[in-house]
Amino acid sequence: MDRDELAAWLRLTATPGVGGTSVRRLLAAFGLPQQVLARGEAAWRECTGPAAARALAAEPEGLAGLVQRTWGWLQADGDGSVRAILTLADAHYPPALLATEDPPPLLYLMGGARFVRGAEPFAPARSLAVVGSRNPTAQGAEHARQFARALHGAGLCIVSGLARGVDAAAHEGALADVDEDAAWPATIAVVGTGLDRVYPAAHRALAHRIAQHGVLVSEYPLGTPPLPANFPKRNRIISGLSQGTLVVEAALASGSLITARLAAEQGREVFAIPGSIHAPQSRGCHALIRQGAKLVESAQDVLEELQLPVPSAPQAQEPAEGGGEGDDNDDEVLQALGYDPLGLDALVARTGLDAATLQARLLELELQGDVARLPGGLFQRLGRA
Repeated sequence: MDRDELAAWLRLTATPGVGGTSVRRLLAAFGLPQQVLARGEAAWRECTGPAAARALAAEPEGLAGLVQRTWGWLQADGDGSVRAILTLADAHYPPALLATEDPPPLLYLMGGARFVRGAEPFAPARSLAVVGSRNPTAQGAEHARQFARALHGAGLCIVSGLARGVDAAAHEGALADVDEDAAWPATIAVVGTGLDRVYPAAHRALAHRIAQHGVLVSEYPLGTPPLPANFPKRNRIISGLSQGTLVVEAALASGSLITARLAAEQGREVFAIPGSIHAPQSRGCHALIRQGAKLVESAQDVLEELQLPVPSAPQAQEPAEGGGEGDDNDDEVLQALGYDPLGLDALVARTGLDAATLQARLLELELQGDVARLPGGLFQRLGRA
């Protein structure tokens, strides 16, 4: 893509009042953006209606600066990553996303050179979205991390949104066992800002790792801030790049349920991990299961539903709750704790142990990774994904 072509694409896609549907209609009617812009307002009106045609007739404010910044950004490869822009006219545009109802006209990419500028689309056919609460329980975050790690180990690219909580844990799990020579990205992060920003800022280091071993994706122009409306909209890309969507934890009002709904509308599989009936973060998953989502307890459940080979690696076989004939089941404190968050007083009553002895044992279990300490003086047993 040369600079003039880039300018035409940005003029077409960054003009306020000209949405994706109008852009696709104009491209279908007249060809590439330079050909579209060579036509007049009267011709545009036949495709888009008068409001979008009037908007397109005036060059948007700041277009020259946007073209300059974007052109410079494309040239600034480094730190193990490269940049690119994919358009609907590009042969490398991901087929799964192209088949959806609302594919973005432009995709900004930053990632490993072999993914972003490789011979194949950056998003492999074997991709799975892993999404969930921004405020997960300790168990939920661990599930996201362990499921992502196991599914990546089984050959799936993990797609998520770089948000706090489950999204970050899913990216981390996929990056846990990176193959430097892999032909497909470990993980794809679809963000709701321009790619010259990282949101939340605390994920800057994580975003850097993704840019080295995976791909960061946005449909938004450089400089776009974290506007609330952008995040639900980008969810269609997360689901659209994936064979299915796994919801780890979600409240009933969670944006993850939007992703799950979009996945179902796109004809993709929806999976949900059940949780405690007392946990607000589990209610969204339980609602999805009632609506027909596949209940999963292990990575193997997902692989079998997608008709993918199940490796013999233990992390792809173990159930989410651990629960074999292991020594965890012989521990009286773990047995008394169960899998719901529980306070110290209730645990004293269940075990008959004095508070000091119980606190010492809980500290040991916490250091072993079997128990998590939660806000409010609660403790929760951690299962194995």
